[in-house]
Amino acid sequence: MEVISTDKAPKPLAPYSQAIKAGNVLYISGQVAIDPETNELVGDDISTQTERVIKNVIEIVKAAGGDVRNIVKVTVYLSDPKFYGDFNKVYAKYFDKWRPARTTVAAKPPREDLLIEMDAIAVLE
Repeated sequence: MEVISTDKAPKPLAPYSQAIKAGNVLYISGQVAIDPETNELVGDDISTQTERVIKNVIEIVKAAGGDVRNIVKVTVYLSDPKFYGDFNKVYAKYFDKWRPARTTVAAKPPREDLLIEMDAIAVLE
């Protein structure tokens, strides 16, 4: 197993890794809308936060040698189900032709200002 880490995604805020590669499977920890350059939350709306979260996930996959097409499963946690439509509009920009399996649930985030968290599984070739 290998710990995957990149400066292009936010440093973990607690005792966990950005991702763990086990064989050719990459398990990406939940990502939130933290800008890795400023270490600050980006945006107070679901669209802006979704953009940042997806970019963070993709950068971690790239650090492991993959790209968006290696992502096979995504789990999305929205702080409010009313965000579903706006979230999907942004999500579709990144997962247009390649659509991984996905679960989306409403869940209370660890911080009130976090509107979305997303984790993913990628299979690297």
